[in-house]
Amino acid sequence: MGNPFEGSTLACVRLTVEVAMAHAAGRLSRLAGQGGGTTLPGKLLTAIDPGAIGRLAKRLPEGSVIVSATNGKTTSTAMTAAILAPRFRLAHNATGANLTSGVASALIAARAAELGLFEVDEAALPGLAAALEPRVICLGNLFRDQLDRYGELEIVAERWRTMVDALPAETRLIVNADDPLVAELAHGRPHSTTFGVDDHAQRGAALQHAADSKYCVRCGAPYDYAAAYVGHLGDYRCPACGHSRPHLDVTARAVEQHGIDGVSFDLSVPEGSARVRLQVPGLYNVYNALAAASIARGLGFSLEETAEGLGRASAAFGRFERIAIGGRSLVMLLVKNPAGANETLRTLVQGDGPSVAVVALNDGIADGRDVSWIWDVDFEPLAARLERLVVSGGRAAELGLRFAYGGLDEQRIEVIPDIAAALDRGLELTETGGELVFLPTYTAMLELQGVIADRGYARPYWERVA
Repeated sequence: MGNPFEGSTLACVRLTVEVAMAHAAGRLSRLAGQGGGTTLPGKLLTAIDPGAIGRLAKRLPEGSVIVSATNGKTTSTAMTAAILAPRFRLAHNATGANLTSGVASALIAARAAELGLFEVDEAALPGLAAALEPRVICLGNLFRDQLDRYGELEIVAERWRTMVDALPAETRLIVNADDPLVAELAHGRPHSTTFGVDDHAQRGAALQHAADSKYCVRCGAPYDYAAAYVGHLGDYRCPACGHSRPHLDVTARAVEQHGIDGVSFDLSVPEGSARVRLQVPGLYNVYNALAAASIARGLGFSLEETAEGLGRASAAFGRFERIAIGGRSLVMLLVKNPAGANETLRTLVQGDGPSVAVVALNDGIADGRDVSWIWDVDFEPLAARLERLVVSGGRAAELGLRFAYGGLDEQRIEVIPDIAAALDRGLELTETGGELVFLPTYTAMLELQGVIADRGYARPYWERVA
């Protein structure tokens, strides 16, 4: 994987000193209760030495794996880690810190690691791919998200295309074949793997109005969908030029959803098939599992090892958690863009659905300043089941208005911007023994995690993923 000394003992000593300084800064931050150990060491290291990530990556004897997507990259890497951990010591940014500083911090923390496993932000991907020189890159999907930061999907896809074109021929590229923009990136490329869902019983009644990639990537005509599974992900074909979903190498069939208790499916690869039951819900998590299975297969793991690892995998940080609080259960599900929110809501309303919920909307940098996406979320099925709703976060008022327009009686909506107070009110409205559903955006989720840790209901998040 290259010479870690880069021809110079002095360079190695310098890097060792830099890493020690950054590591110490992270420890001090955690001891102070700030939690900055997930990014602060990396920020310090890359400020001192911008080339340090590449040199640290070269020290990993088994190389690196990168996962990027708009939705699901944290969960996909968590599932991959569950499969790989019995065989490899991992450098893994498990908290979801997926910018350059987060990846650098993961490399600093895992000094004895053999393999790097990194989720990477969509916009940061080209630069980190060049620095890490990964042996595997997995591209999960492209959905409309944070338009104020990323721009339109085609802009991100073009940056990814430039990155893919620069990859060495031996780099294994894994793509979600059900996403037209992403699947096209592997066209004509050797050492590529495709994954997708093949179960028309799981298709939606129609392509969602908020679906993103509706038009052929080659000629621009509208796609015909034999099945649309999650947003624009599905079995598509262009009636004008014939472009269609490519052959699937790793496939999910016979999907059976169990509400918020999980989902089962047949994992099919050329070598055979195995039944998998995930501890996390929803068809969107089947896609995350397929990404993880494709990575494991590319690294030489057997179907049996992969199925067992997926069965062990628990929810990624903040994405799906159950926490006992005062005789009640808090169920936390992250929502951050139309496609992901719609699938979370579709899973929630299977069966009876919740009668009480807290939904929190922030507009921090990590959430995206533009919150107009809430008008593309199909909140109506949830609203029809709710007896009481608490809306919270910095943009709670807009969220309350969205639910009111969605048909929920304004008398049933309480606007409580403070996250801690909203949690208290939600618990008060929930019967003893019942479940409170809490749907936060990213920074609202971090605030909620802080409240939960401060009150002793769970350990701080940086300890739970350590």
